[in-house]
This record gives sequence, structure tokens and C-alpha cells, in this order.
Amino acid sequence: MDTKIIRMEEQHKDGALIREAGEIIRAGGLVAFPTETVYGLGGDALNPASSRKIYEAKGRPSDNPLIVHIADMESLAAIVKSVPETAKKLAEAFWPGPLTMILEKSDRVPRETTGGLDTVAVRMPSDAVALSFIRAAGGYVAAPSANRSGRPSPTCASYVVQDLDGRIEMILDGGDATLGLESTIVDLTVEPPVILRPGFITGEMLRCTLGQVDEDETLFSSGSGQAPKAPGMKYRHYAPKGELVIVRGAAEAVTAYIGGRLAEGRRNRKKTGVIATDETVDKYKADVPRSVGKRTDAAAAAKGLYRILREFDDEGVELIYSESFDGEGVSQAVMNRLLKAAGHKVINV
Repeated sequence: MDTKIIRMEEQHKDGALIREAGEIIRAGGLVAFPTETVYGLGGDALNPASSRKIYEAKGRPSDNPLIVHIADMESLAAIVKSVPETAKKLAEAFWPGPLTMILEKSDRVPRETTGGLDTVAVRMPSDAVALSFIRAAGGYVAAPSANRSGRPSPTCASYVVQDLDGRIEMILDGGDATLGLESTIVDLTVEPPVILRPGFITGEMLRCTLGQVDEDETLFSSGSGQAPKAPGMKYRHYAPKGELVIVRGAAEAVTAYIGGRLAEGRRNRKKTGVIATDETVDKYKADVPRSVGKRTDAAAAAKGLYRILREFDDEGVELIYSESFDGEGVSQAVMNRLLKAAGHKVINV
């Protein structure tokens, strides 16, 4: 299959290109498209065959639910049994934006899209290209991240090409994602609501809108053996090709420990990488040192994390050590993704 690549930052005003992408979806094909979080791999959410194609293209386990992307509130009522007041409040506060809600699905949504569950994950992205594309595609686009399963999520089209060229019909290149980290997921089928995946819409923000909101106990653990209720809950995600280890502890102890492991890696002829901050990156003698920015700037860390993991792959890095990024708000999202990428390999010093 030849994958057509369209540079939307140059041609986004050409409605014919968006219509062409929409027709691919309506015909049962797949299109990768930009959102404000990461690039999504889109198919017709109401077509079971399209969802099966998404799983096949990604190499994704079929019990890992897909997120249905919509472009307006009117579309929500058709794919859920009911729209609770909690959903209306969150939509008013955070849609369009990086928030996914779990609701009871209607019969219109096939189980192939929901990973066999009676619930459906729904979000309305804020990216203008994404919204135009969703409308052109019929209003319901199922889309996980546009990467091979387990790999770091793509925040630019070039990484989509790396993973999916020849596997899908089209890629809409909308430039770099503005946020760089997947949406927050909150389960509204339970009381109180539960955060299943942290993101830029933080727990504090959700509580200001709804009152009590709990956090799933597996956010920072290796999870359970049950089928995941939302993307990213069960399987190893976001992983670079090299071995990644997170080091947690007092700053001086972390620096000393990572320094020692990097030296050992060099002696063993391993190409090494480190994930640090502006304040510490110069202290490490790694082959590929990378800073996520200032330690106080969690948003910058979130935006740069997947790019750094991809750069390690591009450089052939075999052994990676990362400082820990424990904290509140967006820092929780960064740490959640790092833990998944490392397969929960953590050294406490």
C-alpha cells in the first residue's frame, strides 16, 4: 500500500484534501491525523471492520479500547446511552480539549471499537485540522495514537511515517503537537468518577468542576490482569527500543547512581542515554544526554518526552537512565508515561 502524505500546515485551507481524507474513512480506510495531544490513527468508529484494521495496523491487542473522536456535542448523544450531568459539566469546562470521558455506550458503537466493553471512551480534540477531518469523515473517528503498539506516541508526522508507512492510506501532517501527551481519561460510569489516565486536565481541575474525583490505583503501578477499561492501562506503552530505568531519590544520590551506571555502560560498550533537566543534564557523561527542560516546567517535560524517547531510538541508544519526575498536576502524567515506557523498572536510591 502506498501511503499518501499531505502537509496540512501548508494546505489546510484546501477543503478538497480534508474531504479526500474523510472519504477514505467513510470507505473503511485509515488516516493518521494531528491532534493537540499526539497524532491519532483514525478509522470509522461505527464500522467494526475499520476498528479491526486499526488493531492490525498498530499490532495492538484487541481488548485495548479505542477512543472515539467527535467534533460537536450533538454527536455525543448518539453513541452513549445517556449524557449525565457530570459529562455536560466536563464538556462545558474542557471540550474541545485533551479530556476523554468513559460513558455507557449505545448500540451504535460496535464492541470492536470498545475492546469488547459496554463502555465507550469519547473526546473532542481542539486541533482545527482534527475537527475538520472528523466532520468530513462522518463525525465519529476511532483513533488510538498513530504508532506501532508499545512504541512512543508520535508528536510529529515523521514518526508516524516511521511506524505506519505502507500500512495506512494517508497521513495528514499538521506539524508538531502542541501538548505532546495523551488526553486525561476519566471514568464517569462510577461514582465518584475515577481518573484512569492522567494528562493536562489534572485531578485538581476535575475536582474543581465535579467535586470528588478519585484516581485509579494502577496509575503508577504495573496494573492488573483484567481487561483495560481505557487505553494505556494494561500493556507496556511508549517504550523506546533500549532498556529504560527510572532512578528515584534525593537529587545528589540520583546523580551519583546514574553517573555510575553510565560509566559501567561505557565499559560494557553500551551506547547510553540519560533523561534529565536543565539543572542536571551537564552532570552526566552519557552518549546521548537529553533535558526535558527546567524541573519546574512540567508542561515542557510532557511535550518533549516522546520526542526524546524517539531520538534515543534514532541514535541507537541501548541503555537509558531517567531521573524521576514525581509531583502533582502534569508531573503525574509525565511520571505515568515514564513508568509505562520503563515497564515499571524503578531504582530507589
